[in-house]
Amino acid sequence: MTQSDRIASLVALLEARGSCSITMLADHFAVSDETIRRDVRQLEASGRAYKVHGGVKLPDNRLEAPYRLRMQAQADAKQAIARRAASLIEDGMTVLIDSGTTSCWVARALADRRRLTIVTNNLEVASDMLGRDGIRVFLAGGAVNVDYRATFDAEAIRYSRCFSPDATILSMGAIEAKRGFMDFEPDEAAYKRALLDGARRVIVVADVEKFDRAGTVHVADFAQVHDLVTDLPVPPAIAEAARHADVRLHTA
Repeated sequence: MTQSDRIASLVALLEARGSCSITMLADHFAVSDETIRRDVRQLEASGRAYKVHGGVKLPDNRLEAPYRLRMQAQADAKQAIARRAASLIEDGMTVLIDSGTTSCWVARALADRRRLTIVTNNLEVASDMLGRDGIRVFLAGGAVNVDYRATFDAEAIRYSRCFSPDATILSMGAIEAKRGFMDFEPDEAAYKRALLDGARRVIVVADVEKFDRAGTVHVADFAQVHDLVTDLPVPPAIAEAARHADVRLHTA
């Protein structure tokens, strides 16, 4: 693992845990304490973390509170989903990654991929992917939604649609057997809808809590999605809707 990949994974651990000890991080990455201290010094220099006695923490303003809470919710399930979704991505692909927290975990799970082109509307995804060897990052501009740390407006849509991604990774707030893939924020849903017709492969990532939850805004029909990656077997009605639409189901 390169230093940039290790630092990206280190930040992901901090966001999941809040703080980590130097010893725990050294054991986790199978490196020396001094190697971790060098990584921490680099994070401190960029303002992304700071040292505490025997460990490291994120600054309090690292993530806005709503986004932090969503990142921590179902974190183990989301990371398992992310690893499974990342297995569908090959070196050299162009990948569009949306602003959902599960999608953000997917970006971090791509640490060992090479020659990727990443397009995203999410500040966290862009930040995590920057500096990784051989990876180009394109960030959609526009007005930033603070709670989602992302752009959803017409400018973000226009920029994102300039690309023809090999895979488009979308998080979903709700999945219903009858109405398909749903969300709750109209602007976020509109951004996702605008990406569907330009994607060669649409991969939806969602933990089991999203099934049979009643969504507010429609994003996609089952026929518009190629793969659904989740952590547990899906309810029978959703499995049947996916089968009828030829959606491939992947369980982490």
